[in-house]
Amino acid sequence: MSSPEVLPDSEVKRWKYLNNVRTRPGAFVDPEGFDGSTVIENMNKIKILVIGAGGLGCEILKNLALSGFKNISVIDMDTIDISNLNRQFLFRHADVGKFKAEVAAKFVERRVKGVKITPYNCKIQDFDEDFYQQFQIVVCGLDSIEARRWINATLVNMANYENPDSMKPLIDGGTEGFKGQARVILPTMGSCIECQLDMHAPRAAVPLCTLASIPRQPEHCIEWAHVIAWDKEKPFPQLDKDDPEHITWLFQKALERAKEFNISGVTYSLTQGVVKNIIPAIAATNSVIAAACCNEALKIASSCAPFLGTPGEGEPNYMMYSGNDSIYTYTFKHEQKEDCPVCGMTARVLKVNPKWTLEELIESFATLPEAQLKKPSVRAEGKTLYMQLPPSLEEQTRPNLEKTLEQLGLTEGTEIAVTDPAFVGVVFNFSLKFA
Repeated sequence: MSSPEVLPDSEVKRWKYLNNVRTRPGAFVDPEGFDGSTVIENMNKIKILVIGAGGLGCEILKNLALSGFKNISVIDMDTIDISNLNRQFLFRHADVGKFKAEVAAKFVERRVKGVKITPYNCKIQDFDEDFYQQFQIVVCGLDSIEARRWINATLVNMANYENPDSMKPLIDGGTEGFKGQARVILPTMGSCIECQLDMHAPRAAVPLCTLASIPRQPEHCIEWAHVIAWDKEKPFPQLDKDDPEHITWLFQKALERAKEFNISGVTYSLTQGVVKNIIPAIAATNSVIAAACCNEALKIASSCAPFLGTPGEGEPNYMMYSGNDSIYTYTFKHEQKEDCPVCGMTARVLKVNPKWTLEELIESFATLPEAQLKKPSVRAEGKTLYMQLPPSLEEQTRPNLEKTLEQLGLTEGTEIAVTDPAFVGVVFNFSLKFA
């Protein structure tokens, strides 16, 4: 029988105040149902997964290690760019070009003794459900809606009421400039990320007539260079948004356009941001949201206080933050949707024009707030209307794109099943309603 680990005095002092918090019941916890003597041992054993090691992920990794979690894994496929160094504080100039997950893991391990962080330099889609089953908590620090939707669907599919260990709490944080949010998803027990998708609606596109005739903002000039000038002049065979030469060409064109209409503010960095749809990252916002996410992880692991999404009538599961004008936070409960394609049971009503062609219907899925599908394939009751893959089936179903919904025999109330290669195993069911 091994003897308990004896920590040096400096380490004991380091965890003293944290232990005072996590081993005692909070004001909203029943003291009789709380056993603080097992908290430290349980948290030492818990395996927690962090997805993303960027601006938010760096903060999350640091906070989790300093919150007493000893067994952490992190997934990130990206390498470190010099532009990351202003806010991703676990990286140094010498780390440029290295994998974020590896560098972040080693840095935190050096600073917080006793913590073990396992890095994975790959996509989250490279792992199957067996991999995710080993973790008790998943924390997301992603900048991609698509990746959030994928991990959400995976964890919901894994959930089995007969096996409590299959229920993996998903803590999701996100930031955009001075705004951010933290939320806790309990798969199948409440609102999931897909239920909340319409809160992340695609940005409205600027009308082409504005770009072509009356630009009013520097962004309009950049989009004109990007959408119209590039297509007209074709300076390079294909636009590479990561190629400085291509961005410089767009910048010069946008600058000429701005001077023509007396518009100021067109810069190289703004051109890069508009073309690549980069949202400015604020380090302070990252730190606030990461703290909120790790606070929820600590509450789930220790039970020292109720966490966001605690099962119960009216209990909040979503926290929003705004730092634009002073500081404002608000928590509320986002309700589960019965017609959610991931955790719901009924088809979602879809208003369409019967005169639409199938191609127009498919294009609408990209901008529909509750769908946002880039490569949808469509089946109706008993027949395949259009398939993106494999190529042979795409070619076979391509003639249907020019036919109207009426010509394809689709009527009011017809249910269609839509799939997308980005969300394997998820079927989006819609019931057509003619408008």
